[in-house]
Amino acid sequence: MSERRLKHWGWGYEDQAPSEAELKEAAKGINERFGFGGDPERAVPLDAVEVRAPRLKKPSGFGDLFTDGKYERVSRALGKAYRDVVRGFRGEFENPPDLVALPRDESEIEVVLSWAESEGAAVIPFGGGTSVVGGVEGRLGERPFVSLDLRRLDRVLEVDAESMAARIQAGATGPRLEEQLREHGLTLRHFPQSFEYSTLGGWIATRAGGHFATLYTHVDDLVESVRAITPRGLWENRRLPGSGAGPSPDRALIGSEGTLAVIGEAWMRVRPRPEYKVSCGVEFDDFLAAAAAVREISQSGLYPSNCRLLDALEAGTTGAGSGEKSLLVLGFESAHHPVDAPMDQALAIAQNHGGTPNPPPTGRKVAAEATNSPVGGGVGAWRAAFLLAPYLRDTFVACGVLSETFETAITWDRFEDFHATAIDAARRKVAEVCNAPADGPGAPRVTCRFTHVYPDGPAPYFTVMAPAARGGEVEQWDEIKAAASEAVIEGGGTITHHHAVGRDHRPWYDRQRPAPFAAALRSAKRELDPAAVLNPGVLIDP
Repeated sequence: MSERRLKHWGWGYEDQAPSEAELKEAAKGINERFGFGGDPERAVPLDAVEVRAPRLKKPSGFGDLFTDGKYERVSRALGKAYRDVVRGFRGEFENPPDLVALPRDESEIEVVLSWAESEGAAVIPFGGGTSVVGGVEGRLGERPFVSLDLRRLDRVLEVDAESMAARIQAGATGPRLEEQLREHGLTLRHFPQSFEYSTLGGWIATRAGGHFATLYTHVDDLVESVRAITPRGLWENRRLPGSGAGPSPDRALIGSEGTLAVIGEAWMRVRPRPEYKVSCGVEFDDFLAAAAAVREISQSGLYPSNCRLLDALEAGTTGAGSGEKSLLVLGFESAHHPVDAPMDQALAIAQNHGGTPNPPPTGRKVAAEATNSPVGGGVGAWRAAFLLAPYLRDTFVACGVLSETFETAITWDRFEDFHATAIDAARRKVAEVCNAPADGPGAPRVTCRFTHVYPDGPAPYFTVMAPAARGGEVEQWDEIKAAASEAVIEGGGTITHHHAVGRDHRPWYDRQRPAPFAAALRSAKRELDPAAVLNPGVLIDP
């Protein structure tokens, strides 16, 4: 039996691709629901993809550490942003890695870095390949490069049950590490939308946002210490619950996006699997009133595990609501005690701002193995849509629908004006480049939801859906992306809350960061990686 393979161009496995009949049915449904979209097209098969010859000769004497196979190179050439999926769908892989390296341990990572430096080649660390910001694409001109795939380093190496921590290799995907932690009755409880395929090392390198909408929002909050390999030696911080000893070595690696070191493993803070859960959807007639409720909840100290607000159009698009009311998805969980009381307090706050619980909260004590059991109503519909979204994007591309997102964070005092400006800028640019009406049937959709919230502000996440110009989708999105990014930066937001910088966000990240910090980062890069082997062009130039 042949090994199950991931798609060479889109989301998921090859055997998950919809049939021609399913695509036709999807195209019909999309057009009826949104008023745009066309007849489905089929992706260019791998055997029809033309890919340049490797510019590096596979070295001998290293067993199966290196490969120059077509599938291996093509499947690691792009990330999973809309513009990546479109190019992969059309068989356009301009920047494939010359070789793919698959190390089994740290010594083989060192071999790859040393060999690449001797050849004048670059190395791009690769986890699940789910980057949506160009973080794994080698746009390096004539310089050859190696994709360093860490998927063989996928084990939970050690569990410290007394300190509630686990030592986990960087190549472990979300399901793989959770499977191993479950044997100990533990969980990391970090579930980004890319959970199925992304890896621990990728989460740390990109400061990924996860399951908890408040308090433990980023993977940063779960890292105890990191062990990494640089071109000039091992980087391992002392394992401690906290330290005030100067700038944190771990924090320097968290968010470094593969530019300073290759993350090999990390000690992570884990927790018992939750036994008590309660969830509820709350509907609002007014989005800003709902935002005010979320602000009060975020400042109350209740710390719900889920506190995600969807505007009316987002709720309708995902099937979580009718499209006439905004929806707040609230949830609490605990491994130790019932959580009905904090839910009641949060609902009281929401109702004071005009919210209506619909349906009433569903609380339960759940068996350890069933902690991800389905939830009904709008909450369940939203959760299902959230998990399916990356798969549906492949279908949207096939059916001529432009679908992508941009996300940020802003303080509460600036949110109302910021939200209005960002929505307006995106809608106007989308209508312009898609040659679509600004309102009415066939008009582009620009929606907003909160993915995470803090006492001092929310993390708004905007989704764009519009008719695509077949053959010109990348150019369309580049214009929309630029307009949205300008609105975000000019409005005082961050260019990214949890999607990372990569290559796509570099122009705006350069404007966001302080100049002295950029100089310090370049100095660190020169010291750790003087030949600029690691992911050049991301975050900083050498």
